[in-house]
Amino acid sequence: MSDHAEHPSPAAAFPDLLHAQRVWDTELPDFDPATAPPAPLPLFHSWFAGAVAAGQTEPHAMSLATADAEGLPDVRTLLLHDADERGFHFAPHATSAKGRQLAARPYAALGFYWPAQGRQVRVRGPVVRCTPAESHADLHARSTGALAAAQSEVAGSVAELHRAADAAWERAAAEPDTEAPTWTRYVVEPARVEFFQGDARRRHIRLRYRRAEGGAGAGGWTRELLWP
Repeated sequence: MSDHAEHPSPAAAFPDLLHAQRVWDTELPDFDPATAPPAPLPLFHSWFAGAVAAGQTEPHAMSLATADAEGLPDVRTLLLHDADERGFHFAPHATSAKGRQLAARPYAALGFYWPAQGRQVRVRGPVVRCTPAESHADLHARSTGALAAAQSEVAGSVAELHRAADAAWERAAAEPDTEAPTWTRYVVEPARVEFFQGDARRRHIRLRYRRAEGGAGAGGWTRELLWP
C-alpha cells in the first residue's frame, strides 16, 4: 500500500474533519425577546457581561467589515474599545487599509460571536471619527504599541516588525505623552443591531433593533423578530 493511501492528504481529509465538528455542545441560555429592553445598548451590555461570566475568551473581539472605494468588501478582527449611547468604538491608524476604506465609504458592520453561550450580535451603521483628543486618550489607554504607525504597509521581515514594536514601547515609556497623529478612534453609530440566540434544535431567536424613521418607537427604535 502506498504512503498516499496510508496517509490521505490534508485536503482530502478536510471535509470529514469539518463535518465531524459539533456546534454548541453545551447547555445554552434562554432568551425571551418579549423581555428585551426598548433599545439595544442595555441588552448588549447584559449579553457582554454574560459572555464574560461564561468564560468566553476575548469577548471584546469583533469582526469589522468595510468596503473600499470600488465597493469591494473587507473584514478583519479587532477589539471593541467602548459601547455607549454614541455607538461602538474602535481605533486603528487612519492610514491603515480600514482607515482608508472608512474615509472612502464611512459605513461599517460589526460582528460579535460568543460560542460559550451560542450568541451573536450584529451591528450596521455609519462611522464617524472621534476628536483628536479622544484618539490621543485612546492611544495611551490601550494601544502603546501603535506608535509604530505603519499599519497595513508591507514589511521587509519579522525582525523589522520586532525592532519597530520594541522601539515604540521604549518611546512610550520615555515619552508618555508622545503623539501618534494617525491613530484615530471611530464610532459605529448603529442603525441596525441584531441579537441572535442559538438553539441546538435550530429554533434560533433573532431579534433586530432598527432605528426608526423619524424617531418612531420607544427611544427611536423598532424591534422585529426574524425567522432564523
